[in-house]
Amino acid sequence: MIALSEQERRILSIAAPVAESLGMEIVRLRIQGGRRPHLQIMAEKAGGAPTDVEDCARLSRSLSPVFEDADPIKEAYTLEVSTPGIDRPLTREGDFARWVGHLVKIELARPIDGRRRFSGVIMSEDEDGAHIELEDDVELVAHVHEMSRASLILTDELIEAARAAGNLPPQPDEDDLGDLEIDEAEDDTDINEETGDVQ
Repeated sequence: MIALSEQERRILSIAAPVAESLGMEIVRLRIQGGRRPHLQIMAEKAGGAPTDVEDCARLSRSLSPVFEDADPIKEAYTLEVSTPGIDRPLTREGDFARWVGHLVKIELARPIDGRRRFSGVIMSEDEDGAHIELEDDVELVAHVHEMSRASLILTDELIEAARAAGNLPPQPDEDDLGDLEIDEAEDDTDINEETGDVQ
């Protein structure tokens, strides 16, 4: 599920070695349509190590000249490199094993009894696939290649797990914001005190 279309898989074959040379892995690659195509690449440090904005910027800078030479998208396009986020997509074998005990929503490529979408708790992942406990103690077992989409569901427990792993950026209400610089410049916008309108 890292890449779905033939074009995405071709771009992945170009981008993956570049990411690996930087100690990173591509989690998902998608081309979104429109008049100007949008190439979105989600990546993280190998093994799921904490990944920040500078890691993404470094990968983006490394990919740009490689894509320029390979020309995988003929028309002008926009490149976006980002981290998977907390409620991340699960796209690779082994992804589910890293998040046992957390809620997940998945969509199967082929329906089971007319149903394709499921949500439940990840119980385990082995050679048979990911084991998901659904409602009424029903278990769904499926491999990643049998899914068209899968992602974690944002919960307090997931946020705490991300915080413990060092994958949660500093929050505005936290006292310790590290070395973040806060712009305290005054806003030059004038507001009409009677109407509240911005002038």
